[in-house]
Amino acid sequence: MKIIALNLPRELDKTQFKELFANFGRVDNCSIVLDKQTGKSKGFGFIEMSEETKALKAVEELHRTKVLKNKIRVKCVKN
Repeated sequence: MKIIALNLPRELDKTQFKELFANFGRVDNCSIVLDKQTGKSKGFGFIEMSEETKALKAVEELHRTKVLKNKIRVKCVKN
């Protein structure tokens, strides 16, 4: 299941981002979208988790939580 996380803190790195979701189950893929010119985070990223029930739990638990002062939004991506 593919998940998008929005309003991520710009200073959040890929390892920290992955750890947020790894607390709920195995993360198969993780990426933070970067600006091509500056190389800095655009404030959103994607997570892929193969176990749907764990992915849904992560979305439910992490949506609207604070991460480094930012209230993030988390939702499933439709294929």
